[in-house]
Amino acid sequence: MKFAVIGGTGLIGSQVVKNLNAAGHEAVPHSQSTGIDVISGQGLGEAVAGADVIVNLTNSPTFDEASLAFFQTSMDNLLAAARKGGVGHFVILSIVGVDQVPELDYYRAKVLQEDVLAAGPVPYSIVRATQFMEFMDAVLSWTADGDTVRLPATPIQPIASKDVADAVAEVAAGAPLGGIRNIAGPEVFSLDELGRITLTHKGDGRTVVTDPTAGMFAVVKGDVLTDKDAHLAPTRYGDWLS
Repeated sequence: MKFAVIGGTGLIGSQVVKNLNAAGHEAVPHSQSTGIDVISGQGLGEAVAGADVIVNLTNSPTFDEASLAFFQTSMDNLLAAARKGGVGHFVILSIVGVDQVPELDYYRAKVLQEDVLAAGPVPYSIVRATQFMEFMDAVLSWTADGDTVRLPATPIQPIASKDVADAVAEVAAGAPLGGIRNIAGPEVFSLDELGRITLTHKGDGRTVVTDPTAGMFAVVKGDVLTDKDAHLAPTRYGDWLS
């Protein structure tokens, strides 16, 4: 099968391309660096020509209200190219619980992306993943102040990017789901606990202070970013840190 992996040079995309090619498929990475623009539509027709499957792993350059326009326009352009090119399967990566956090502009934008895909003309699959282990350093940086890091006790079920890429490649190579598959890491932590584990492993002497108002995850209510019934990935956080 031939796959056009849009956003195929990023953290997940590059691993998806590698997995699909290793399985004997032809997966071609496309991104701004290869001359395509999902907002203007430049190069999309050529990128998807002859492809059986589109895997769209592009992401908004911002996480604010502008992300809504990014996902609307990029999906409209990609779906138009997919329809014209006769693509039979369109896959996107989203977030577990994304529809339960309307307070976050970016999460509302990802819901919009899902809705545009589901209403579109191409058979589709949506893979929703929990928070990436690779993003923990960024989360710690958002609310760092001197010797302290403030984090809420939001329940998190971290997943390694490798496991995300494995799941996306598996879904992309299969029949369209016409719906959503949730994937998650094997363990649930509170975010403040995860911060302490991470800093301790790095030998970082800063203290994590539990603060229910700190950072973007402060608006998350309950355990909506976790899913005990998801397809559980194998990599545990401690093993990933090591």
